Amino acid sequence: MLRRIAIVGASLAGLRAAETLRDRGFDGELTLIGDEPHRPYDRPPLSKQVLQGTWEPEQTFFRKKDGYDALALDMRLGVRATSVDLRARRVTLADGTFADYDRLIIATGARVRTLPGVAPRAGLLVLRGLDDVIALRRELMGAPRIAIVGAGFIGLEVAASCRARGLHVTVIELFPVPLSPILGPTLGEMVAAMHRDNGVDLRTGVTVTDVFGESRIAGIALSDGSRIDADVVVVGIGVTPNTEWLEGSGLTLDNGLVCNGSGEAAPDVYAAGDVARVANRWHGDSPRIEHWTNAVEQAVHAAENALAGPGASTSFSSVPYFWSDHYDRKIQFIGRARPHDEMVIVDGSLADRRLTALYRRGDRVVACLAVNQPRALITYRKLLAHGALWEEALSGTAASLSNPIGPL
Repeated sequence: MLRRIAIVGASLAGLRAAETLRDRGFDGELTLIGDEPHRPYDRPPLSKQVLQGTWEPEQTFFRKKDGYDALALDMRLGVRATSVDLRARRVTLADGTFADYDRLIIATGARVRTLPGVAPRAGLLVLRGLDDVIALRRELMGAPRIAIVGAGFIGLEVAASCRARGLHVTVIELFPVPLSPILGPTLGEMVAAMHRDNGVDLRTGVTVTDVFGESRIAGIALSDGSRIDADVVVVGIGVTPNTEWLEGSGLTLDNGLVCNGSGEAAPDVYAAGDVARVANRWHGDSPRIEHWTNAVEQAVHAAENALAGPGASTSFSSVPYFWSDHYDRKIQFIGRARPHDEMVIVDGSLADRRLTALYRRGDRVVACLAVNQPRALITYRKLLAHGALWEEALSGTAASLSNPIGPL
């Protein structure tokens, strides 16, 4: 009999799993464990509205404090899970307490990487969680010069938000073209030009070789011999999945927690979100995807399968989707592109920075990017979901863009 379910990770995925369990009729003991002291909150606004100052941090909370009453959770916040005993079905916490379970859902997410060999100091910051953005926003009040290490989506969103605050922004990027591994060189150049036109000093093809300032950051040295003076340095060079607490548990760890198509990492143990590598039937492998939509979909899937049990579980199949806001442009992307996939702009133009582009691999369309054309995503996500041929996607382009079927 299923009486107790524990969820480790008071994240978006953890909360959605809890909500799904209650919505599907689970009325047993439900424990939600999180290492942060905050109630679950939404991360995308942190680098945009909260950093710009148009939102207060509290506006990111998914529910008000009394909004958890209906979920009847044993919610343990500000305490870290340190180990799991699969045989005893027990999670041990850093404060010496534990949570027993019949089924376990792991949603511990990921943490930011830092500059290797560089000790922490004032003004050297990252942006991942609520405390990070509070600290960064406070530092920006008296810091006119900002350097951002890493021109991924988070780094560039931070750059756009800092420019909106009127700050001088320099961005350092290892790749010659930002975002080229994700978008390809042509569209990566478009995004780079967008930021340069908005006043960002974007340095590409360089790395950080040294950091200046002992008690407080003063600047950074680059591999091309130049030096960037900075009052604040924000590091955005990717994340590492939070799996250390699972070492020695018997679970398979390989750049995340490895799961089958049911989201199951071991009998009665499921995972979702940034920590999980769930086999996805749509693209045939098990990537670890760090997107908002993926966290929600995997959380619902894991919760439903945890209730159903192994004999009635379903396989995960989803077309990945993410979005990113830069100045007055919204970039939306569905599918999975690789560096050598062919890219074709089917509507709009690079000059206008308002376009829809398709990515081709062999005879299939494998991804779509839209810049300020959100309605195009609806048609193409449906085409991608059923494995559309390239010619099929192209033939439907004109009709789908002129006759949108509603908001994404």
